Amino acid sequence: MNLIQHPELLDKLAASYALGTLRGGARRRFETLAREQAPVRAAALIWQARIGSVAELQTQILPEPVVWTRIDNLVRADLERQAMRDAQVVTTPPPAVGWFRNLFVWRGAAAAGVAAAVLAMVVGVDQRAQLGTQIASLQTQLQSTPQIKYVAVLADGKADPSMLVTFDATNHKLLLQRVGGYQEASDKSLQLWALPPSGGPRSLGVLGTDKLLRLSAGEGDVHEVPTLAISLEPKGGVPSAGGPTGPVLFKGALIQKML
Repeated sequence: MNLIQHPELLDKLAASYALGTLRGGARRRFETLAREQAPVRAAALIWQARIGSVAELQTQILPEPVVWTRIDNLVRADLERQAMRDAQVVTTPPPAVGWFRNLFVWRGAAAAGVAAAVLAMVVGVDQRAQLGTQIASLQTQLQSTPQIKYVAVLADGKADPSMLVTFDATNHKLLLQRVGGYQEASDKSLQLWALPPSGGPRSLGVLGTDKLLRLSAGEGDVHEVPTLAISLEPKGGVPSAGGPTGPVLFKGALIQKML
């Protein structure tokens, strides 16, 4: 089956691949297609970026002090039960005294076990409640994730992906994520260019050194643009009118998503 002709199935497979739920032979076949077909590779990178962004935005939630107190009580109860088991039966006392002592010990152990079970249930309820809160928060963040309308995977001369570029038409933003190991020198800058069917290249912005970059852009800047490119320029970039002055390091087709 040609996944490119079935965009909904491609999106589902890419999501499963990024989440780690696509396994075995299906995962290997998807990886093979991703190496051979740029749209499949782009779909996988988009979902990896979405999930990575959610992880970065998720605020750390610390348990309440009472949870740690309950855990400490549970551990102490377990240690006390173990100590009582170790203390049992070094010598055999007289029958009456031994019967009374054993009865006291077993009642104490039973009470400690019940208390520990109750504490474990309380801690479990707290943890489930926190997990439910985290899941609800993640769902809200996923629902508010910008809708990507254009995507491009820019590769170097060896066809190795180096930059994932997506365009969010709602927020008028170009999002660039470095997916390769390239890092420009401190006196150089990377500059993103649109290569339209006619006319000269148009600069879409100068990139910083962060792994995740955002540039302001309108849909007119990328509409019907077949190719994007990144050149290596002097620090701060060059004017758009003159086009790239340095070598073009990365280049790739700009694809409009149909989902």
